Amino acid sequence: MKKLFFAIILLATLSIQAQENSAIQAKGIELIKVSGGASAFEDAIAQIGAGVGADNKEAYKAEANGTLNDIYLQLGVLYAEEFTENEIDELLKFYETDLGKKLSVKQNLISQKAMMIGQSWGAKVAQIAQKYAQ
Repeated sequence: MKKLFFAIILLATLSIQAQENSAIQAKGIELIKVSGGASAFEDAIAQIGAGVGADNKEAYKAEANGTLNDIYLQLGVLYAEEFTENEIDELLKFYETDLGKKLSVKQNLISQKAMMIGQSWGAKVAQIAQKYAQ
């Protein structure tokens, strides 16, 4: 009887914890979307599918968009691992502000430009390393 009681308590605890994690993951997904992640994924789908012919473009977009739920779920888990629910709530509040909205619009462009700057810098450092490797 004791074992059954403890098993029920354990299952109830795990169920509550799973619900809490699920809530944090859902908030993480919301954060991804409001912080510009949704538009970044839309841009990526468009860029990756640039070579798809007009006759297959709609089918491509439908199938590619069908992959978004899975990546959102995976990223929601990541956010739940890295942030507390309170921290995610605070970030969501930030993205409701004018500055947060501006950042969400600009974030993808800033990331792309930063990547180009980083690549240029990496090439310079590679040349320096090559000079000393000889």
